[in-house]
Amino acid sequence: MQNLNSYIEENKQRFMDELFGLIRIPSISSMSDHKSDMVCCAEYWKEIILKAGADKCEIMPTKGNPVVYAEKIIDINKPTVLVYGHYDVMPIDPVELWKTNPFEPEIHNGKIWARGADDDKGQSFMHAKAFEFMVKTNQLPCNVKFMIEGEEEIGSESLYDFCKENKEMLKADVILVSDTSMIASDIPSITTGLRGLSYWEVKVTGANRDLHSGLYGGAVANPINVLCQMIAKMLDENNHITIPHFYDDVLEVSEYERKLMAEAPFNLDKYKKELNISEILGEKGYTTNERTGIRPTFDVCGIWGGYTGEGAKTVIPSEASAKISTRLVPNQDFHKIGELFKEYFKSVAPDGVKVEVEFLHGGDCYVSPIDMPAYKAAEKALETTFGKRPIPTRSGGSIPIIAGFEKILGIKSILMGFGLGEDAIHSPNENYPVSHFYKGIETIPYFYKYFAELMK
Repeated sequence: MQNLNSYIEENKQRFMDELFGLIRIPSISSMSDHKSDMVCCAEYWKEIILKAGADKCEIMPTKGNPVVYAEKIIDINKPTVLVYGHYDVMPIDPVELWKTNPFEPEIHNGKIWARGADDDKGQSFMHAKAFEFMVKTNQLPCNVKFMIEGEEEIGSESLYDFCKENKEMLKADVILVSDTSMIASDIPSITTGLRGLSYWEVKVTGANRDLHSGLYGGAVANPINVLCQMIAKMLDENNHITIPHFYDDVLEVSEYERKLMAEAPFNLDKYKKELNISEILGEKGYTTNERTGIRPTFDVCGIWGGYTGEGAKTVIPSEASAKISTRLVPNQDFHKIGELFKEYFKSVAPDGVKVEVEFLHGGDCYVSPIDMPAYKAAEKALETTFGKRPIPTRSGGSIPIIAGFEKILGIKSILMGFGLGEDAIHSPNENYPVSHFYKGIETIPYFYKYFAELMK
């Protein structure tokens, strides 16, 4: 790839300045107060992609946040890569735990510190700059399309209909995504699987008002107590999910494949030290990497109710709520799991309370074959820039729309991420190594080169 490293070196500061401009836009999709920021972010993306050399770029409306679509068609007979990314970010709470302003990016210790630095502004922006290099140096070997959405962090609800309505426009040979992580800075990897997801909000209601805990305590149900007891019944002593029929459709991974997965480097002591925990906890009979990659999980993501202000208030609350999620594995249908949870959760409630279960969003899991041309191109690209062959891994995370792409568009995706597990995505002090940002820009053009060659 001619002049690639010199092009990056000459434009390093501009690339970073432009990325910082993108990060400064507080595009939090889950909060209605930021609706105008979503539009602003889409407009910023449009300007960047057009300057990079796209033939056209449009901000296309959906029932939710807009989608930025762009393309450069050099030859209809050449293969086409559809780049997917998202410009929305997670909320920044708890704000007090941030060491820097979450929307004023700073570089410290070789890392960019800001919300969206990794997930997914930093990673998706690498594609814009890699594309820019290939266009400006006349080395683009195939057609490229961009689809950058603004609802990934809330389930990509509008993108499903967008894809159904624009199948012809979105036709491609593969979808290229950088929204995942690699094993370590010196151990490249390609994500070959993503877990599915079901997510609910539940509410337990007792009396018609908050009650004095002395006058009524022990006589009527306390919704917080009840909610905690109900949640505790979802897991047994081996951290096995107790929802009836939950595991019926799980595809068990063979002992041979588990053995291959175990070859990936993993230091348990380092893992615990980084998290400042004394011990790990999970489903009995599985390793840490297996628990986060090939097994389903059950987690409470938030819980609230009663008095939480300063000082004491002796009260039995009228209601208590929680947000609950399950991560799913191949062959589990998130709709089916959603109904199984709802039925079981209500069944374990005692008399005297009302239980509501609202399904918020979900998505199916995704598995990428390692023998398709796009995987081989990604493998070769990473080996070219990192000097070693990448390891295939399965991620514990979920990107529901990836499975949706395959169902709706009939296109497989390659998940070539450059983040790290310690980048604190979704948490305070999210960060992204500067070296990974530039390494991504260096690697992506090689993917195009090798993919075009393999598709001849």
